[in-house]
Amino acid sequence: MIGGFALVRPEQLSELLHITGTPSADATTPAPTAEPVLAGMDENAPQPTAAKLKALLDKSVTTAGIGPVNISVVDALTGTTLYDRGGQETTTPASTTKLLTAAAVLSVRGADHRITTSAVAGPKGGEVVLVGAGDPTLGVGPTTFYQGAARLDELAKQVKAALAGVAPTKVIIDPTIFPGSTLGPGWDEDIATGGYGARISGLMVDGARTSPKRNRDIHASYDRSAQPDLAAGQAFAKLLGLPISAVTKGKAAEGAAVLGSVTSPTVGSMVEVMLAESDNVVAEAMARQVAIAKGKPATFENGGIATAEVLAGLGADPAQIKLVDGSGLSRRDAISPAVQTYLLALAAGPKHPELRGLFAGLPVGAWSGTLNDRFKAKSVAGGGGLVRAKTGTLSAVNAISGIVVTKDGRLLAFAILADQVPVDNDIARDQLDVIANTIAACGCR
Repeated sequence: MIGGFALVRPEQLSELLHITGTPSADATTPAPTAEPVLAGMDENAPQPTAAKLKALLDKSVTTAGIGPVNISVVDALTGTTLYDRGGQETTTPASTTKLLTAAAVLSVRGADHRITTSAVAGPKGGEVVLVGAGDPTLGVGPTTFYQGAARLDELAKQVKAALAGVAPTKVIIDPTIFPGSTLGPGWDEDIATGGYGARISGLMVDGARTSPKRNRDIHASYDRSAQPDLAAGQAFAKLLGLPISAVTKGKAAEGAAVLGSVTSPTVGSMVEVMLAESDNVVAEAMARQVAIAKGKPATFENGGIATAEVLAGLGADPAQIKLVDGSGLSRRDAISPAVQTYLLALAAGPKHPELRGLFAGLPVGAWSGTLNDRFKAKSVAGGGGLVRAKTGTLSAVNAISGIVVTKDGRLLAFAILADQVPVDNDIARDQLDVIANTIAACGCR
């Protein structure tokens, strides 16, 4: 059961629905009108009646044909539960896990935190140690996959100046800030090679992609490096005028002289990208930031443990959270819909403004991110511009969780999780959109 929250001020409501995500690449599809997307909501808008909402949602779920569906719907302004169908049941959440990762890293790091990648002196003259700090957005040159990324070419310039005429002789890469396995527990076998995930290292460029070139399709996969840390070291060596054979692995000596450093975009910016584009590599890096902030080794398991600890400190029920990674790629993750709606309602309230960044990256139905091609069919078009949500998809798993403005202008938080889906993913996604659209269309008074 969710406790009460004080009403959000009108200017805060307007802020929650401000679009910052990437618009649809389909120029032929009209964008949702500015009014439902950008307008603030009336804090005096009537709250739906639970009984009437239940009648409509029960019918939508019964006819969905996607197996068991666990749902939680709460009033975002008061935290009142309006609909619960298995809401307390832990369910495989897929990428909706990123909502929890976002809340935790915003809580412990803050939106303005940046990650510093440095180069320090090696044990011998001319040797340079490239020290990974867990920045997944680090780029190589002027063209980077992530906007505003720190760049190795700028770091190389600093190193050359610091060496004061001494020619570089070797690059030693140190990715040890992320110890342990580079592949998450419970990941499908094709995660590291399928283009939507990668081996997770404390040192990588462009999210371990082999090229910084972006595809206009938000759902596109990308080729990833089999050894992200080595690829980063080789790129740095070239910038220093060294052959790739001059790259070795090692560890920076404690107190080694710093030759240069570059800083990442803010955590707030990375969280926005993580949610809008469902970036799994950024998500794993953010979970490790939570582990580091909590004084734990930055492994997959500790990222999950630390995230659960932070969320429990925010009042979420720890019995309804089991995390072994930060992206939701693992089938061992288990989260209840009620935990997700609790955090969304908490972020909408006034007591934890540090969580407000949770909303900036949420895709908008029929408009941005992973929802740019959803809520466009006539049967669900009412959710276009009104549903802002994180999606989640694995084989036999489909989820959508976020916030929605009802027909009467009331802000609700919802989570719809299904992990025994017997039908094709496209069919399942359409059915989840019908359920979410039912919430948006409901006056239910």
